[in-house]
Amino acid sequence: MYYKTKSYRLFSSFNYLALILISVLCILPLIHILAVSLSGRSAANANLVGLWPVDFTLESYGTTLLNANFIHALWVAFERTFLGTFVSMTIIVLAAYPLSKTFSKSRNVYIWFFVFTMLFSGGLVPSYLVVQKLGLINSLWALILPGAVSVYNMILLLNFFRSISKELEEAAFIDGAGYYRTLWSVMIPISAPALATLSLFTLVGHWNSWFDGFIYMTDYREYPLATFLQTIIVKQDFSKLNVKPEDLANISQRAVNAAQIFIGSLPILVIYPLLQRFFIKGIVLGAVKE
Repeated sequence: MYYKTKSYRLFSSFNYLALILISVLCILPLIHILAVSLSGRSAANANLVGLWPVDFTLESYGTTLLNANFIHALWVAFERTFLGTFVSMTIIVLAAYPLSKTFSKSRNVYIWFFVFTMLFSGGLVPSYLVVQKLGLINSLWALILPGAVSVYNMILLLNFFRSISKELEEAAFIDGAGYYRTLWSVMIPISAPALATLSLFTLVGHWNSWFDGFIYMTDYREYPLATFLQTIIVKQDFSKLNVKPEDLANISQRAVNAAQIFIGSLPILVIYPLLQRFFIKGIVLGAVKE
């Protein structure tokens, strides 16, 4: 029930206003980047572009999409993101489900084993040496395996499994299902909102991660997109831009950088609305009725 009191309306108005301001602050920089990427060389270099393109041109996108290094980095990012998300979520689900059971005496030992890794780590140098000794340098698996197990996400999913009514699981056991069948047919469908949320966290983390690509990839041609953009935009190393020197005089490097940033942001902007619907579905609510 909504109480249409003056204080409630004031509180709701304040919330809506705050959310609108936050949304605008998030959207305006992206619109500005898009406008710069579609602007001509003079306007972009002179910083005359606001929220609307000046001297509209698609030259920066043509230069970006014809850059073989950029396209390969984009492909590596896709491979790393989707394979890494699949591996990570598979491990998290298989770990969280048995740890959500309270009848095992050794459960706390395993949980503290995982929690210990959250509190203490070997550090950057030992991690690099492990990856090197395993022969994973310049390999896609060097970007996936070291961070495959997110203990934080595992604990979130563990608690979600524990919140599911036990009657559903018991009904599956009565029907003859084992633990794996119950996990696949009962627990995972019910946990779709939690799995979608954690998958989005993992996916965004892989897509935006650049530092591991920088230290584990000695060949710049194997950089994922985030590492490639960091090299081009932050370090200003144009040797990897794969553009002829005479062409650099005819294009705006600022517009090309903006085009690369926008293309790099586009996949997440497309995927997020697809997962949005899972955030607002209360599958567990009402699943078991008295």
